[in-house]
Amino acid sequence: MSGKPILHYFNGRGRMECIRWLLAAAGVEFEEKLIEKPEDLDKLKNDGSLLFQQVPMVEIDGMNLVQTRAILNYIATKYNLYGKDIKERVLIDMYSEGVADLGEMIMLLPLCPAAEKDAKVTLIREKTTNRFLPAFENVLKSHGQDYLVGNKLSRADIHLVELLYYVEELDPSLLANFPLLKALKARVSNLPAVKKFLQPGSQRKPPTDEKKIEEARKVFKF
Repeated sequence: MSGKPILHYFNGRGRMECIRWLLAAAGVEFEEKLIEKPEDLDKLKNDGSLLFQQVPMVEIDGMNLVQTRAILNYIATKYNLYGKDIKERVLIDMYSEGVADLGEMIMLLPLCPAAEKDAKVTLIREKTTNRFLPAFENVLKSHGQDYLVGNKLSRADIHLVELLYYVEELDPSLLANFPLLKALKARVSNLPAVKKFLQPGSQRKPPTDEKKIEEARKVFKF
């Protein structure tokens, strides 16, 4: 099968949004088959499309790929966003995993019980400003280059900039003391493919709200 990749997920960010970002940054047009009801998910499960009976799933190059990190690795390799050698790739992996650690906390925040939300937000703020953003700022400071690895755009930069947008949604002041990260965000956001993705009407998804959570609950039965 050839043509545009087809993304199977519900109409929200979740674990597919980083895949949307990476494809968009690579300049790859993609289609989405939205899972809108439990029967849509059951159909994918029953026809053997989902190896582990779960999404995200991406149809690409004749394959049905599942597991977010595997999908990201494939896209990054295919579109030359994964470094030039094994040493660059391990750095890209390290930085991407750090992004995923903080991103997971932010992604799950809307599912947090109301009584626990303030404490969770406080924890995210602390880890953002004292652990994760200083680490990435120091990487950029250590080599003085435009991008995290090899002075060339990689998946790590794209994942990090996506995360910085989520941090800003939580509290714009959290970026105040990180000038190199703000510069990276501006640099990547102004790349033509990313700039297009950031425009209204793109396939980028809005912040998760109660309505999106209810939609997801109905589809995934959690």
